[in-house]
Amino acid sequence: MEVFILLAVFAYLLGSIPFGYIIPKLHGVDIRTIGSKATSTTNVSRALGWKWALLSGLLDVVKGFVPAYLAVFYLSNEWQIITVCLLPVIGHVFPIWLKFKGGKGAAPYFGATLVLVGLKFFLLSFIIWILAVILTRIMSLSNIIYPWILAVLIYFFFPFHYLIYGILGALLITIALRENIKRLIQGVEPKVSFKW
Repeated sequence: MEVFILLAVFAYLLGSIPFGYIIPKLHGVDIRTIGSKATSTTNVSRALGWKWALLSGLLDVVKGFVPAYLAVFYLSNEWQIITVCLLPVIGHVFPIWLKFKGGKGAAPYFGATLVLVGLKFFLLSFIIWILAVILTRIMSLSNIIYPWILAVLIYFFFPFHYLIYGILGALLITIALRENIKRLIQGVEPKVSFKW
């Protein structure tokens, strides 16, 4: 139990590190005044271009990957494992360092999911996300579609507790994207610029 508590606290605090805020701040930009005002990879791309956005996104993926890897390695209780895997997503969306106003949760969710389902399955399913981005050019829509489709795929190929992880992760991301959903309904959600 002590290991679980330590990993849980670590997972949340690591997830809370706002790389999407820190990187623009190092360039003299307060990301909270740009675009959606979120510390998301997409918003970093609006402020600094995709070179820095990809760095921010990669670091956010690592935030999910590392606690998930440690959880799988050190814990045997499946429910404790999925809890630790979800906490970086919660930390990313509700970071203690930024008054609980952070990103959308997709990147750390991808990192944790990679550990849980394995590289081959993750890459095969991730094609759905890539196609959604290319076809719609709307990142928020792609980030809503992918976790729900992933949850369905998990239902067919993985144990029940993985399905719970998939559904809770998809719900967290959907809730974090609620303002984007409003803009999607209104038809005013901005499309992705691939400016490097």
